[in-house]
Amino acid sequence: MHLLAAQPGTITDGSEAVDLKQTPGAIVVLSAADSELALLSAARAGLPESFPSLRLANLMPLGHNLSVDLYVDAIVRRARLVIVRLLGGRGYWPYGVEQIAAVARENGIQVAFLPGDDQPDPELAQLSTVASEDVHRLWQYCVHGGLENTVEFLKFAAHRIGYAADWREPRPLLRAGLYWPGEAAPDLDAIRRHWRDGAPIAALVFYRALVQAANLKAVDALIGGLDESGLNPLPVFVASL
Repeated sequence: MHLLAAQPGTITDGSEAVDLKQTPGAIVVLSAADSELALLSAARAGLPESFPSLRLANLMPLGHNLSVDLYVDAIVRRARLVIVRLLGGRGYWPYGVEQIAAVARENGIQVAFLPGDDQPDPELAQLSTVASEDVHRLWQYCVHGGLENTVEFLKFAAHRIGYAADWREPRPLLRAGLYWPGEAAPDLDAIRRHWRDGAPIAALVFYRALVQAANLKAVDALIGGLDESGLNPLPVFVASL
């Protein structure tokens, strides 16, 4: 058997064991969605240096049982809170779920298994050691998405391990709404404050999923380009065209 060092941007098929070469952290979040991990990284960047250490990992390279064993022994066993967001339930990653759950219970580590979509998963909830209402809260931060909810997700996670963080409840994201860079839930009056008097209005329609993932650089660039062209941008996000 060969043991491979994980390479950024690659996904293994589970036929070879992989060592992610991470160092331990107080809070560990595992997800199969790179966009979700990138959003968590962006949210952490805006928090104080004193914030608890955070480790993020894509669970897809951990398909081999030895890969799971290595990660659990090096990272999970030394964490204080582990959060696993799992699309497809326990059956999608059974060995990983079983080992993390077992080590968490043996060592008094808090663990929350969250569904990877907006449908509840009673089996994952039962495997969690975190209180059910707190598991639900962590899940709802992810379901609604967006940078603001992700920051609150991390604050609440830190609160769970004793860090003094003022956290807020998950904030629902509308299925359709207005957007402006740097403004939380702007209304039409807020957007009009950025407009030029008498300039034509240009509607910019884009997917709500970009707001959920805070993947808005392209949208921000389009808003800036429309403004530079003498137009008043009206950015509107929608769940479906």
